[in-house]
Amino acid sequence: MITPFQESGLRILGLDPSLRACGWGIVLARGSRLTHIAHGVIKPPVKAPLSDRLNALYIDITAVIERHAPDAAAVEEAFMKDNAMSALKLGHARAICLLAPARAGLDVGEYSPRSVKKAVVGTGAADKTQVAHMMNMLMPGCGVKAGDAADALAIAVCHSQNLNYQSAIAQRQAS
Repeated sequence: MITPFQESGLRILGLDPSLRACGWGIVLARGSRLTHIAHGVIKPPVKAPLSDRLNALYIDITAVIERHAPDAAAVEEAFMKDNAMSALKLGHARAICLLAPARAGLDVGEYSPRSVKKAVVGTGAADKTQVAHMMNMLMPGCGVKAGDAADALAIAVCHSQNLNYQSAIAQRQAS
């Protein structure tokens, strides 16, 4: 198991799945201290066939992993919307977001949108503006705007907190 208390820290990739605008963010966690590494949005070609869009998403996520060498990854879970076809497409994007880090040998955590918001803002009902504001407060200078990249950074932060919690429990049980 990866321990977030490694001296050099732990690089965590957060992914906010989408076939239109897939947010990604990398944070360096040293215990509870967080440092922003990078963030961005992957935009597969909207008018391309689904298979080409999924392939583009996979290639771009793989490039992010190769460029930033994360130690772990986290992906937001899908939530059911009114439109079943949209939910199905989101599921395809989520599968790619799970597959790319797994193929790179990374452990991948999964978190509900509500648990991510609660972890970083304090309420599961937070909006995108509040999430972005907290990312900028937790990691001054990251300059992230509300949207997919801010959500991806929040997913990475949530995973960091979860790893810290798991590590603390393991240490207590060992003593």
